Amino acid sequence: MNGKTQKKGQWRLRPRERVTLLLLGDLIAGIFALLIALYYWSMGDSWLNFSWEFLKTRPDFWFYLLPILWIVLLMELYDIHRAGRWKDNLQWILIAGLIYLALYLLVYFTSPPNSLPRRGVAVFIVCTMILTMFWRLTYIRIFTARHFLRKVLIIGAGSAGQTLLGMLQKLTPPPLEIVGWIDDDLEKVGKKVLHLPVLGNGGQLLQVCQDEDISEIIVAITGDLNGELFQAILDVREKGIDVTTMPVAYEELLNRVPIFHLQSDWLVRSFIDQTNTSGIYEFGKRLLDIVGGLIGIILLALVYPITALVILIDSGKPVLYKQVRLGKGGQPYYILKFRTMRQDSEKDGKLRFTETNDTRITRVGNLLRKSHVDEFPQFINVLLGQMSLVGPRSERPGFVQELQQKLPFYRARLLVKPGVTGWAQVNFGYAGDVETSAVKLEYDLYYIKHRNLVLDIMILFKTLGTVIKLKGF
Repeated sequence: MNGKTQKKGQWRLRPRERVTLLLLGDLIAGIFALLIALYYWSMGDSWLNFSWEFLKTRPDFWFYLLPILWIVLLMELYDIHRAGRWKDNLQWILIAGLIYLALYLLVYFTSPPNSLPRRGVAVFIVCTMILTMFWRLTYIRIFTARHFLRKVLIIGAGSAGQTLLGMLQKLTPPPLEIVGWIDDDLEKVGKKVLHLPVLGNGGQLLQVCQDEDISEIIVAITGDLNGELFQAILDVREKGIDVTTMPVAYEELLNRVPIFHLQSDWLVRSFIDQTNTSGIYEFGKRLLDIVGGLIGIILLALVYPITALVILIDSGKPVLYKQVRLGKGGQPYYILKFRTMRQDSEKDGKLRFTETNDTRITRVGNLLRKSHVDEFPQFINVLLGQMSLVGPRSERPGFVQELQQKLPFYRARLLVKPGVTGWAQVNFGYAGDVETSAVKLEYDLYYIKHRNLVLDIMILFKTLGTVIKLKGF
């Protein structure tokens, strides 16, 4: 690989680099908005103009943290696929601005009179929305262009490779530029697989990488590599080209685990080793559960009277229902929820998946599900330690028994406590059959493998976004 190729490839961004770039741009936009807000605030001050003395005496410390809160509210937009679509950016920036305003008005009207600024915060919210939108449109215009996409070859045009490519082709904007395939099947060389050419075999890998200016190869072969192909991969790696396996690329680009394309010992080899968490994380997570559970109980007390009344009027008793679910380690417990289905929803005793537009859901139940108010009684389960705020969705024993026979690694979901919300819930809708349950399992296993407090908090903010938009799981 010559120096020119390496120089051209250095500007091609990986997903994590894109997230860092987005975060940096949003922070700069927030800081500029803060400076503009301080300037306009100082111009309205009857004693001091925009000066060092004003900055030291007028704004409280919390005012300088406004850009940080703005970034937290934009958590939904650090999904690189969503960040590449201008409509998603516009929608969520408007939502984040309204949330920001609502939160500040709540604090403002519950604080002593004249104790908090109005002008400075108002200018900050308006300016940060405008500057962030300008930055996001700039990002879409420049950094989603083809010359910033990593040029990739996939080694192996079989099932694993085709699954990965099929997933990537559904994403807009495209996260990578897939140039073609490398495959040792001579009958495939020179032909097209899923509309992409098979450019050569393993022995031609280095030459193809040079000719096509490849910056990364993805190895999508689940079996053993032959000696020639293994050496060819080492050769391109020595030339500075990144080498990634299909499961790793799948995780990085889709935030899921490819359960149907993993070796049978994956659960022991890589999953369990990487899911061990520190005592600090477990303590922090439990503390977050207790604080969140207490806040949830307060919310439950506030909404219970009106919620109980509308349920009784709409479909009668009971208001609450409890149902056996499996918790961590397969331990059964009773989950608590507001009733959203008819009393006879399973009168024949058969287990049924909940589907989108399920006819068993009552009129009030539909609204409760979209607003997630039906989940509020689960905060009792959280305080009891049976559930966590964040984790895989709890499931009934009958469904676990059925799905673990059809889906590989399904029982691994029971390695952690189930959650009121979770990675699968905020990224996918209802699982109405085995196929969609497989997708949710891929998200659940990704969460279990990568869980940390930052991810937990991000999921909670994503959940807040779905609640505001009345977008039920």
